[in-house]
Parts: sequence; structure tokens; C-alpha cells
Amino acid sequence: MEKRKLGKSNLEVSAIGLGCMGMSHRYGPVGDWKEMISLIHSAIDRGVTFFDTAEVYGPFANEELVGEALAPYRDKIVIATKFGIKIVDGKHVQDSRSEVIRSSIEGSLKRLKTDFIDLYYQHRVDPNVPIEEVAETVKDLMKEGKVKHWGLSEAGVQTIRRAHKVLPLTAVQSEYSMWWRRPEEELLPTLEELGIGFVPYSPLGKGFLTGRFNKNSKFEKSDFRNIVPRFTPENLDANQILVDLIKKVAADKDSTPAQIALSWLLAQKPWIVPIPGTTKLERLEENLGSVNIKLIPEELQSINSALDKIKIMGDRYPEEFEKTTGL
Repeated sequence: MEKRKLGKSNLEVSAIGLGCMGMSHRYGPVGDWKEMISLIHSAIDRGVTFFDTAEVYGPFANEELVGEALAPYRDKIVIATKFGIKIVDGKHVQDSRSEVIRSSIEGSLKRLKTDFIDLYYQHRVDPNVPIEEVAETVKDLMKEGKVKHWGLSEAGVQTIRRAHKVLPLTAVQSEYSMWWRRPEEELLPTLEELGIGFVPYSPLGKGFLTGRFNKNSKFEKSDFRNIVPRFTPENLDANQILVDLIKKVAADKDSTPAQIALSWLLAQKPWIVPIPGTTKLERLEENLGSVNIKLIPEELQSINSALDKIKIMGDRYPEEFEKTTGL
């Protein structure tokens, strides 16, 4: 597995990480605990060193799972987790007050069975707490040795600039894939300018870009995709044109649609590290195989030109989730 550094930091991780949220949160039935631990160990065996979780996943259960799985390998891996979202009456609410962050870090350290967090993200920007105050709190946690690097998730470029002035950011995490390219407009140029790494979540479009779904697809009752506008039968059908494009490229490269979607991300910038999630070993191996698929500039230009002509139908989140979702 090749390695990448997140921006100008010295934080080196595997070129593809593992998003662990779906093992216990949001995507249908929770995975078997022992099987998920075995899957995380299989990822380590295959060179993955970067594991992503969050306090709110579960809540708490995902950190506990990841903590138990990674404890024997702590000196060989990088753990990313997140603070700043709590669940109130079943809804996600941002809360990044200093005392809440301090409470969160203690809980995360205990659940993750570690003395420090390698990469600590603010999960969503709190409109009630200036980002400068958040940065100062994290700076104190760094002085105490509890945090090594910090980042922001789904933050706007002005917030990123303000935070970075107080305490240099190592990474920003946001959704980015062939069917959500908005980061290309302002975010990627800003991160390049400031020397901040980028960690795309949902790099496979919540599974859509793998080609596994169509207008007849049904999801488990507890699966978040049931309320995602892009996963209505009409939009699944309308967006198949994107899958058809990816399948064509995959056939030409003797690979799979998932591998093309991930290799496309890897080819954008050398400081981009996607974190696809899965609960299945065969999908893990497929995803990791994307590092061996190299798209040359001419191929990228051709793909991007085709993508520019495709209008994606449906919002990426329900309206009430757009600002506060912990995904």
C-alpha cells in the first residue's frame, strides 16, 4: 500500500483509509462485532494505516469497536475521530463549547483505548462558537499531548482560513466524489494554497458509484439512504448515466466501477486520501486495489469532460440534514 502525507504536515497515512461508520451506524443492520474487528484487522494486514470514526457514530459504539480492534496495533496506525455533534431528541446538534470538547476528548480516549488522538476533527462548524475559540481549545489539548493533529469537517473556506491562522490544520474532511464535485470550486484550491490535506468521505457516493443500485433497489428500514433524495427510484434511474460512464471506463481499464471512482479521486491531488467504508472483506480488497489503477492526464481529462455534461439529480441530503448531519 502506498503512503501519502496530508498536506504539509508530517502525518503520513495509507493512500486509502477505512471509514468505519457503517460498521455500527446509519447503513442498515449493525455488523457483527467480531466480524467487524476481523475486517479492521484484515485492513491492517493489507497495509491500511488510517481509520476514521466519530463520537456520534452509534453514538459511542463505533469508537468502542474501533478502539478494541486497533488497540494491539496502536503504534502502527493513525486514528481519526470527531467532536462537536451531540444527539438531542433524536436530532444532531452542534456543540463545540470548550467544556464540551474537553468532555468529548476524555470519552474518545477511553473508548479508543489510547492516550492520544492522531487527528481530531470538529465534526461540523458550530455557529454559536467562534472557530478561533475552538482552535484555542484544541491547541491546549495538543499541549497536553492528547491530540497530535486537528482538522475540520464540512467547513467553508473562510472558516478554514480563520481556524488555520490560530492553529494550522492538517486535514479537512468533506464529501467528494464523481457525483459531488463542489469541493473543486473553492475548497481544493484553498487547501492547496494553505498546505492542508483533504479526506473525502462517501467517495463511492454512498455505494451508488459501485453500480450496485438501480430504480428497483430496496434498502433496509434503518438504512439512511431511504431518506436521501438521490436514492429515490426516480433519481437512481436518472443518475444511471453516471454509472454507465464509470462502467465504460472500468471495462477499458480492466477494473471495477468502485476502483475507477477511487482512482479518479487519488489522481486529483497527491494529498487526497479517500476513506471508503465497507463491512465486507471482498469490498475492502476491491477498494484497496484502486491504488494500482493509474489514470493518466488524458484519461482524466476525458472523464472530467464527460462528467461536466452530466446533470446529477437529487440533493445529497434531506434539507433538514444539510447543515447538521454527522455523516
